[in-house]
Amino acid sequence: MSNAHPKICGFIIEISGVIFVKIKIDTVKNLKFGKRIMSTYVEAQQNIRNGSHAVVIGGSMAGLLAARILVEHFERVTVVERDRLPQESEQRPGVPQAHHAHILLTQGQRILEQLFPGIKAELAAAGAPSIDWVAECLYLNLWGWVSPSSSDLITCSCSRVLLEWVVRRRLSNYSNLQFLPTTQVKGLLNDNSNSRVKGVELCGCDDFHTTELAADLIVDASGRNSQLPKWLEEIGYEAPTQTVINSFLGYSTRWYERPEGFQADWKALYVTPKPPDDKRAGVIFSIEGNRWLVTVSGIARDYPPTDEAGFMEFVRSLRTPAIYNALQSAKPISPVYSYRRTENCWRHYEKLSRLPEGLLAIGDAVCAFNPVYGQGMTVAALSALTLNQSLQEQFRYQKGNLTGLTKHFHKQLSKVLQTPWLMATGEDFRWETTSGGHPDKITQLMHRYMDQIILLSISNPKILHSFAEVTHLVKPLRTLFAPEILVPVIGTLLNQSRNQEKALRQGGYASKQG
Repeated sequence: MSNAHPKICGFIIEISGVIFVKIKIDTVKNLKFGKRIMSTYVEAQQNIRNGSHAVVIGGSMAGLLAARILVEHFERVTVVERDRLPQESEQRPGVPQAHHAHILLTQGQRILEQLFPGIKAELAAAGAPSIDWVAECLYLNLWGWVSPSSSDLITCSCSRVLLEWVVRRRLSNYSNLQFLPTTQVKGLLNDNSNSRVKGVELCGCDDFHTTELAADLIVDASGRNSQLPKWLEEIGYEAPTQTVINSFLGYSTRWYERPEGFQADWKALYVTPKPPDDKRAGVIFSIEGNRWLVTVSGIARDYPPTDEAGFMEFVRSLRTPAIYNALQSAKPISPVYSYRRTENCWRHYEKLSRLPEGLLAIGDAVCAFNPVYGQGMTVAALSALTLNQSLQEQFRYQKGNLTGLTKHFHKQLSKVLQTPWLMATGEDFRWETTSGGHPDKITQLMHRYMDQIILLSISNPKILHSFAEVTHLVKPLRTLFAPEILVPVIGTLLNQSRNQEKALRQGGYASKQG
């Protein structure tokens, strides 16, 4: 077969009256041939009898994790992805931010290990280093350098492309899951009563030929660019309201070859901004292939440049020269990549009074966070567990009955999203230039409270560990209000208040004396 055509290996078998199809597509360059593959696949899917079929729109992390859950509950699962899916750990156009830093938080790592036993060892075998984020990450917070201490907040540090590729490869072992690459969803198919979604309309990329794919459940995991609100309006439903909080943050990233023989007491180094004036932040950490990934960010439209000289000058301008100094002997192995679509956006499906049955949304298609806080993949993992719990409850008494799942799932998902949303938007509201709202009195009080936790964490290992557990989404936000944290924070605030009053009195006395 020439290189201009896809390589296909496939088979169709019938077991107990159910027809299964397995198709593997390495690449699709001939659109007509790709169209024929899609049609063959769809025809085989429509012949499924006495079974159930779930379709996932989007093959990024949220879609992959949703698919992992669905294979346990449905006879067939199809992941529809517009990109060609690489056979190795490679970039693809549908994930433009994949060049940048992606940190899987500890909670996310634990969930992945639960869903894919042994995946941590597999990532390590691929060269991903292990990092204790409290002991091996040097951290310059608002008030100074944090003293490292050992913890159980340990993850594999790797590129987004490696992680996604390993997860996708593990999923390919499930015989009831199929990928349908180079294919787009163009709309929803509804039943005669317009109360239920019964499938999707598909077309090949850059191809006007369309076909229909029937399904019992549709899960939209297509990311920030989700077309679901438009599709809902097309079949007579309201689009969800959305909340957008934008701090106008942008970041730039470059990959480096780690210098041979480099010795340091860190595997990652993180420098935060400091409101209200210092808007710049940066991170450097080790990934597979003996490489460093360096990302710098600027808030309030203080965007880092993409030319080499400008990028390095931006790195040098951070509150510490530590990252700049480390790069002096490092060899750059990539251009400077830029990304600026960083607004927090929550589409409130949980608030809709009317939604068609058989339709869910997950991941950034529902709630996208400012990526600088590193929550996205871990929230996607938490959302997958929520999907699993919702399906278990749904099928407890009647297998295959999906009535009521849509509303129940989105109500439960909104509870999962609340904490990371408050954490991300709360930080963004520290900047006066942030659009989409203003910090209320509670948010302002939270800023003062969190500032003291951050201050105390510099020298108090217990507070540091609790703070890190919350930021890694291992513990709930209420952990930071436990007595062993609340008491020293209030004590610090009272001391500050007394010192301010004393300073005012001394200032007033000096004025009278003058």
